[in-house]
Amino acid sequence: MIWPRNSCLQLLILHVLFYCQLGSAYDIVRDYSGSTFFDRWDFFGNWDNLTLGDVWWLSKADAFAQGLAYVNNAGNAIIKVDNMHNVVYGQKRNSVRITSQDIYDVGSLWIIDVKHIPFGCSVWPAFWTKGYQDEWPVGGEIDIIEAINLMPNNQMALHTTSGCQHVPENLQYQSGATTQTDCSLSSGCTVLELKENSLYTGLAEAGGGVWATQFDVSGIFIWFWSRPNVPASISATTASTGVDLSDWGPPSASYPATYCNIPEFFSAQNLVLDITLCGQWAGLSNLYFPSCGSGTGTCYADSVVGPGSTFNDAYFEISYIRAYTTGAPAPTPNALVSISTSAPTGLPTSLLVPSTPTASSLFFPGSAEGRQANMMRAIAAILLVGLFNLWL
Repeated sequence: MIWPRNSCLQLLILHVLFYCQLGSAYDIVRDYSGSTFFDRWDFFGNWDNLTLGDVWWLSKADAFAQGLAYVNNAGNAIIKVDNMHNVVYGQKRNSVRITSQDIYDVGSLWIIDVKHIPFGCSVWPAFWTKGYQDEWPVGGEIDIIEAINLMPNNQMALHTTSGCQHVPENLQYQSGATTQTDCSLSSGCTVLELKENSLYTGLAEAGGGVWATQFDVSGIFIWFWSRPNVPASISATTASTGVDLSDWGPPSASYPATYCNIPEFFSAQNLVLDITLCGQWAGLSNLYFPSCGSGTGTCYADSVVGPGSTFNDAYFEISYIRAYTTGAPAPTPNALVSISTSAPTGLPTSLLVPSTPTASSLFFPGSAEGRQANMMRAIAAILLVGLFNLWL
């Protein structure tokens, strides 16, 4: 097959950028786990006036007092919907939304290890990031875990202002299925997880799973592994050690910077965990009624109103969330390696740089070495895009 010259160069750029983002070590800067899990999070303390869900997101004091946020005997953080009280028509059900006090810039990596993700009719859980102090969608949004009702598969997405695309050329660099390509649409540019046990009862029965998200100048990349398939490099990490990406394989969702300039569309990000009910997605009749409800009422009337036992499965159980930043650059590999969704990737080994958290600031821009590495990747991206424009 003869490729048009612009397609060839686009593929070259994708190869180089993907190689660049893998060739980095990551140092840990924050560990959210155990008895201190909730120490660096703000609780919303208001009704869901953002997605118009039928919940009241409690303050920290009320969430702890009502048992909707706590650390269990296993040392895992629990965030849940009220499953104890009867809700009468006109009232909202209590739930939790928390936002990290820490802010993470380009050059960050986040890993979340979960035992259980909320599910059930009307339930809309999410683990995501949002632009710091930006009016949505300015500053961008990264949806890492998100689903509604009884969805069996996780959906990932980016939300941006106009100009960021997830084009077909990117599909060979991910294992998930792209379902929308324009990141400025209300749905964002979405990718559906195709691996088994990413949600619902399958996730819990498999012992949970792990998600990793790389927020890099070369692109945004999201991985998922069911518990039996978690890479050894992640299983071996602790609250004070770095991580490498050499055994991760292809991401579930790959958003290379070739069609979405990451620093242009994404500012520094806060992490967010929340559970709402019904609202502007889970409550849509065409999405709610095929698997839930009587077909005669509404999401609110059918599910939210009534006994709390309906929401026994509407909880997060989280082992940890860890945030990393780029450290020293990895050794140069012998050859550039492309990835495949059907075979081992043979990705280059990264340099692991263990460290203890030393940052006292709420803002994590990366280490000095990491900033230099990011700058070099940015320069490489600019040169490649310039070459691409000259080629056309």
